[in-house]
Amino acid sequence: MEITLKTFIIICPFLFLAGLIDAIGGGGGLISLPAYLIAGLPPHTAIATNKMSSTFGTTLATLRFIKNKLVNFKLAVPAVIAAIIGSSIGAHISLLVDDKVMIYVLVLVLPISAFFVLNKKTFHDYGSDEIVLDKRTYVTACVAAFFIGIYDGFYGPGTGTFLIIAFTVFAKMSVKTSNAQAKVINLTTNITALIIFILNGQVMFMIGIVAAICNMIGGYIGAGLVMKNGARIVKPSILFALFLLVLKVTGII
Repeated sequence: MEITLKTFIIICPFLFLAGLIDAIGGGGGLISLPAYLIAGLPPHTAIATNKMSSTFGTTLATLRFIKNKLVNFKLAVPAVIAAIIGSSIGAHISLLVDDKVMIYVLVLVLPISAFFVLNKKTFHDYGSDEIVLDKRTYVTACVAAFFIGIYDGFYGPGTGTFLIIAFTVFAKMSVKTSNAQAKVINLTTNITALIIFILNGQVMFMIGIVAAICNMIGGYIGAGLVMKNGARIVKPSILFALFLLVLKVTGII
């Protein structure tokens, strides 16, 4: 694929918006991945390059949680191991799927992911900020890290939300605590899949680096917005990106 000025004109604003959305209420991947596809990147390259740009933002968020001592490393270690295995499997499965089939898979899965990310009723914030390291908690963390890791390696958007749901529902953690544990797992799945995609020559580094910068700027600005006002742009922005993707796939644009 030839990289042109048009490629960056499409990707940069969307990746900035994705960072903004992620900081406000999550779901930035539902904007960033369609942006790469709309710009003309093949499905596998789009997923791989999206992994690169999203890894930067996830790293910053994870370090923030660690700094605030919200991450339980006794729970994180086995979950990270399960996440590496799961993400590796998902990334290899993704590479086996034909590009033409992959684009239709993405179009089908994106709205489903969007539903869970946008439907905040799926979050049950009745848990505790204190993590109880019992069998249920360890099983929840490892099983969620493995299976959602497969999903993230194969595709990605919504991973953080799915992990938070797993921790709040099955491990009875608060959303804040779940988010911290989810970030460590999500960072692991991102890095694992990214390495596999790099080894298979699927990442476009020039686009990925510029996109990552735009994404981080959006995240920085988004973090300073008032949640009540900023949250209003989340749903329409995601729906607009999905709408453009449908137009792209159907050949209208």
